[in-house]
Amino acid sequence: MNGTAGQGVGRGVGQAMAGVDSALASASRLTHRQRSIALAIVATAMVLDLVDMTIINVAVPTLQAQLGASDAEVQWMVAGYSTIFSLLLITGGRLGDIFGYRRAFLIGVAGFTLTSLLCGLAQDPGQLVAARLLQGATAAIMLPQVMSLTQIMYPPHERVAALGLFGILGGLAAVLGPVIGGLILSANLFGLGWRPIFLINLPIGIIALVMAVRILPAGKSAHSPRLDMGGTALVMLLLFALIFPLIQGRDYGWPLWGFALMACSLPIALILIRHSRARMARDGSALIVPDLFHARGFTFGLLTTLMFQTATGGLLFILTLAMQRGLHFTAAQVGIAHVPYAFGASFAIGMLSRKALPRFGPIIITWGAAVMVVGLGVLIAMFNAPPLMAAAPWLIAFPLLAMGLGMGLVGGPLPPCTLSEVDVGHAGSASGTLKATQQLGSAIGAAAIGTLFFLIDPLAGTAGEDAIHAFTLSAIVVAVSLIVVGLLAIAIPRQLQIRGSGDKRR
Repeated sequence: MNGTAGQGVGRGVGQAMAGVDSALASASRLTHRQRSIALAIVATAMVLDLVDMTIINVAVPTLQAQLGASDAEVQWMVAGYSTIFSLLLITGGRLGDIFGYRRAFLIGVAGFTLTSLLCGLAQDPGQLVAARLLQGATAAIMLPQVMSLTQIMYPPHERVAALGLFGILGGLAAVLGPVIGGLILSANLFGLGWRPIFLINLPIGIIALVMAVRILPAGKSAHSPRLDMGGTALVMLLLFALIFPLIQGRDYGWPLWGFALMACSLPIALILIRHSRARMARDGSALIVPDLFHARGFTFGLLTTLMFQTATGGLLFILTLAMQRGLHFTAAQVGIAHVPYAFGASFAIGMLSRKALPRFGPIIITWGAAVMVVGLGVLIAMFNAPPLMAAAPWLIAFPLLAMGLGMGLVGGPLPPCTLSEVDVGHAGSASGTLKATQQLGSAIGAAAIGTLFFLIDPLAGTAGEDAIHAFTLSAIVVAVSLIVVGLLAIAIPRQLQIRGSGDKRR
């Protein structure tokens, strides 16, 4: 590490710890019951964010029929949320350090609730896309405070259980979006069609806001880090260069400028790296800390995470489309069909991976990817067997269960494996970078794999065979991506250990 940057980071860590001590003093005044309620509040915020990322997937046909949304517009509704979220996530965490975790959380929850209302009141696709982008931005302020507040509310020996709860809830919520969305759409609450999938956030958000004002402890970092606006602007430009051509290219006839824009992402990335190094040397406040990538486990863990989220983000998007366009499932049937997937994922994250990771190490990520590929292969075969689907559509529960188990075996161990070699002085930045990568992968998956699906099945109507064909080819791309996930995971170091600031290995 550069000497100047090292001194800056070390000084920042020491001052931040003083801020944590002050925050812990504030949190110590909470009773056990108040801490439990506070934990429920921040967990609710996390679940709202994760559910809202995928709840819209099952509503795509309804949005196209009732709102007149194009394929590209529904892709923006899905991928736009994750893109803005990943872009502003680390900055959102810094806002908590500067202005206080409770204040930033309250701002985030209030903004998320308001933008959910805007989503529900949208009168045309453009308004809904804009509201979804704003919703992703407010989620990026809200979510980082969840972990910060949990850390100041619970001492280390109690924190593991709280974080374990987040792991189980996170795995379950990430795949429950289509289940909840399908049930809400089928109920057609108050005759509002698709709107309640967003409006349901209002009462939950208001209750969380009122309770948070009363219970959550105050606290912020004693060291107020500076916002890296230059780094944020470069990341924004990089994501725009990657995602805009993927989503809009088909509508514009795949013009040359689209490919040129994607090619520009490489020099932009190089400029971002140079900026980050210079910023770290100057004041240690770079949006992305270059030293993190000196750890092989973090680098390969991040690459594995990006590929995995791209695969699963695209899969969840095209799966609901294939069920509705190809198999003519209702929204409720799509929601029910996702239950085995959700159960398998939550069981694998909460039970299997927690027990298997200490014993077998990162190799279980490769096993999980293999299980997902096998389950996806069986699902593709079933989707292409019309007599079977007509006679016993419930049989898809078995490959979906297998895919969920595989997803949990990958998604559960990936974060601890990725962060295991990171120096504790960079833990916050590493966690933020990992979370941002997860959301970026989901956005790329919905954009790239969704575009492939719409290229093969260009009609928003009921061309069942075209939709199944589109799903088959798109799912093969997902399967190849999962094979790459399994191969990348082999490069993650077998021995998991947390590095401290005193560890001199590089």
